[in-house]
Amino acid sequence: MSDLSELPVATGTPSVDTKDAQRARVRTAYGQVAQASDANDCCGEASSCCGVSEDAQINQLISLRLGYTKADLAMVPDGADMGLGCGNPRAIASLRPGETVLDLGAGGGFDCFLAAAEVGPTGHVIGVDMTPDMLSKARANAARGGYRNVSFRLGEIEHLPVADARVDVIISNCVINLSPDKPQVFGEAFRVLKPGGRLAISDVVATTELPAAMRDDPYLHSACVAGASQVDELEQMLAAAGFIDVEIAPKDESKAFIRDWVPGRGVEDYVVSATIAGRKPG
Repeated sequence: MSDLSELPVATGTPSVDTKDAQRARVRTAYGQVAQASDANDCCGEASSCCGVSEDAQINQLISLRLGYTKADLAMVPDGADMGLGCGNPRAIASLRPGETVLDLGAGGGFDCFLAAAEVGPTGHVIGVDMTPDMLSKARANAARGGYRNVSFRLGEIEHLPVADARVDVIISNCVINLSPDKPQVFGEAFRVLKPGGRLAISDVVATTELPAAMRDDPYLHSACVAGASQVDELEQMLAAAGFIDVEIAPKDESKAFIRDWVPGRGVEDYVVSATIAGRKPG
């Protein structure tokens, strides 16, 4: 996630207290991110384009800061690295050749393409995103990179377009915090995982209760702040969904880059990046 000071908030949608309204705002905001990235044109007079820099070198610096390597960045098609994320979920995924990987909120396909290299030609990577513009971008990137073991599907992470028990590993990068129904997300993740399947997620978690002014701010929701849940809440959700061996590891050092997402708002005092891991029994 790069500087989000210009991330748009959808207008003309229902009240933020409805789940569909929250999804609509996020869909519109990140649709504009994809359009701005494709057009290489800013959404305003500021130097950031709806949260995505128009400078690929800046996006690379952001990704290096999040834990990716120069080799990772050199591996993916131009335009796949949009500087969106709060970590590197593959760092805890332990992907193996032949596995089927599902990426929740695939965006432009960055993590999918990196996962594809790890699972190899006998494996498969499925990216799901609810934003048509992001899906178009990801598919174009896949075609440009010649990826035959990656596919992208339009869908909400609360209602995954994947059959039961088909996936070995689920990855996700700074997306589940955007969902208005996180228990449903984890329930769906449990459903599509094979017995023994794994979660490997990077996301934003709350270190303390957010003030109402932050929690109810639609802009901060699209900016991956207002929707963050506290660690104990996430542990309860994962356990209720059926996951075992749950480990949530907040990263205090992430405050440095989270401060840059929404400068001057003090959000780094309330949220940090974390890795979230779990396993389906069996």
